[in-house]
Amino acid sequence: MKLTQLLQGTSAVILAGPEDAEVTSVCYDSRKAVPGCLFVAIRGFQSDGHQYVEDAVRQGASAVLVEAPLQQPLPQEVCCWQVSDTRAALAQVAAQWYGHPERALKLIGVTGTNGKTTVTHLIQHILEQNGHSCGLIGTNGIFFGRTARESARTTPESLELYGILKEMQEAGCEYAVMEVSSHSLALNRVLGLPFEVAAFTNLTQDHLDFHGDMEHYFQAKAQLFERCHTSVFNLDDPWGERLAREKTCAQITFSTRRDDAGLVAKDVRLSPQDVRMVAVHGWEIARLRLGIPGMFSVYNALTAVGCCLALGLTLEQISQALETAQGIKGRAEVVPTGRDFTVMIDYSHTPDSMENILQAVRSYAKGRIIGLFGAGGDRDKTKRPLMGKIAAAGCDVCVVTSDNPRSEKPEDIIADIVAGMGPKPKPVIIPDRREAIAWAVKNAQKDDIVLLMGKGQEIYQEIAGEKHHLDEREEVARALAELATV
Repeated sequence: MKLTQLLQGTSAVILAGPEDAEVTSVCYDSRKAVPGCLFVAIRGFQSDGHQYVEDAVRQGASAVLVEAPLQQPLPQEVCCWQVSDTRAALAQVAAQWYGHPERALKLIGVTGTNGKTTVTHLIQHILEQNGHSCGLIGTNGIFFGRTARESARTTPESLELYGILKEMQEAGCEYAVMEVSSHSLALNRVLGLPFEVAAFTNLTQDHLDFHGDMEHYFQAKAQLFERCHTSVFNLDDPWGERLAREKTCAQITFSTRRDDAGLVAKDVRLSPQDVRMVAVHGWEIARLRLGIPGMFSVYNALTAVGCCLALGLTLEQISQALETAQGIKGRAEVVPTGRDFTVMIDYSHTPDSMENILQAVRSYAKGRIIGLFGAGGDRDKTKRPLMGKIAAAGCDVCVVTSDNPRSEKPEDIIADIVAGMGPKPKPVIIPDRREAIAWAVKNAQKDDIVLLMGKGQEIYQEIAGEKHHLDEREEVARALAELATV
């Protein structure tokens, strides 16, 4: 493809070299540069792509896209163009390179602090149960047709994202549902995507290391609702209620408390196995059941219902599909033990999500709750004592350990967590997560629930810049096997 065709709509200006090189591929990682490619230099969290332009050229890049003139001249056969924002340009280039697959799909975006993964899976399930082909992009992976593979981040970088959408288009998908993170909105990863429906679950403290404060975090999320046809808002969340007031797009609002919402849940019933409610939408009324316990599941279900209503499904069609929906890996996931106690794995890694899962488990726990958790390194430090406080209030036994310490010392992170805990219960501190899981399993008694929080679907632990294999299901099995030999 000609470079000028790729750069259409980017406001790029040429700095040097031939104006219209033939481009064989696009990349933003110099290690993936190949002869004839366009290298887009983007500024990352830990490195700046502009530092690797020469590396990309040495590997054969025939064109580069930068934000500022380079210090060193490039070979005269290399075309160099400049834009004000290479991240935004990357999204525009990706759309051109893949032939605008977003135009052939109906896109559904779900944003918010908690619930995105479950909501997107529910939407995909409801649509497919009603005869529609739907792809999914999110934290737990990328799924469409018979394809299932891991995703490096909640919302992929724009180049990968448009490539995935192209695959979904070619596979015959009618819809694509995706988790839309605040980072992806702030960093232009979803630039140019027209969402048929966009949904907001809730907003609680997270990612303040990146956004600075809750207002900037909110404004990042709010960008999604400037690029959608219909919005779905949670009126029971104060930030969702604010969005409903401020945004002028078509809306479906939902609530368990307010009769003025477009979708209202009545007669909500919680049990250890499921949640049940009566949903009212205009003249439509249906009984809904979702086999995932906890009050948070009521809101996740309502978010998914609102999105599917916006897509034209009836409440009855949605109700029948929800009946067969299964739990999501790493979300209140019960690990088989063959013992008289229960082990659960949950992704809860924010103060609010921890409080939600602990409240849900407390509602049906017959014995003690042994809560095991840590906090991520190189991330928002202010939420650590809050997590400690919530765990101390909600658990009978608190095991404080490592999550993904990254470049920080586990002991320092643990100290931040413990600072928010009171004197009771006295925490059990075991920095090594494997050892901590083994301790929790081996000390569980009849009717106890061992709740492993923070890792969810992840099967790795990031320590000092390296990812080490760590699947909590394997660690539980290992601890159980050791118990059997005692």
